[in-house]
Amino acid sequence: MQVALSKTSSQPQDREIATLAGGCFWCLEAIYNELRGVDDVVSGYSGGSVANPSYEMICTGTTGHAEVVQLTFDPKVISFRQILQVFFTIHDPTTLNRQGPDAGTQYRSAIFYHSPEQKATVEQLIAELDASRVWDHPVVTKVSPFERFYPAEAYHQEYFKRNPDQAYCRIVIAPKIAKFRKRYLDELKKTQ
Repeated sequence: MQVALSKTSSQPQDREIATLAGGCFWCLEAIYNELRGVDDVVSGYSGGSVANPSYEMICTGTTGHAEVVQLTFDPKVISFRQILQVFFTIHDPTTLNRQGPDAGTQYRSAIFYHSPEQKATVEQLIAELDASRVWDHPVVTKVSPFERFYPAEAYHQEYFKRNPDQAYCRIVIAPKIAKFRKRYLDELKKTQ
């Protein structure tokens, strides 16, 4: 059974939370796990109307949930704006309900903000991206207040790390990680 985490969930006082949807949560999780300042990444579901949804329910596209990652990060090491800058470079925020081969509302681009400051940062960055015409089309990322987060089933957590030879991991996730590493080399966690 999954437990919903709401606005009242506790977190260390010196940490912040970001909840992001940008297609398949396996891709986002694998990338954010490598980013310095990010302490924890959990794949899950947010933005829908059904309590305790399962992956099978989400895949129908009828629950309203998006596949998301919920990050706990240290704002002294990485800012929310920097988290968003990575977000906007690792998926296409101009395609509605689709990321590459993944189609449906569960794969939409969305940001669930946790504070008025996060909302303002998101709106400012989207305005800057649209004004600079980074993409041929405007950003369609849905910006909504955070309400509930349901962690995905255990087999979805750390999926890429545990299944690097699975076809989707090799064909879709591995190239995204390679592109991310090249662009954000100085922002990666140091390996032991």
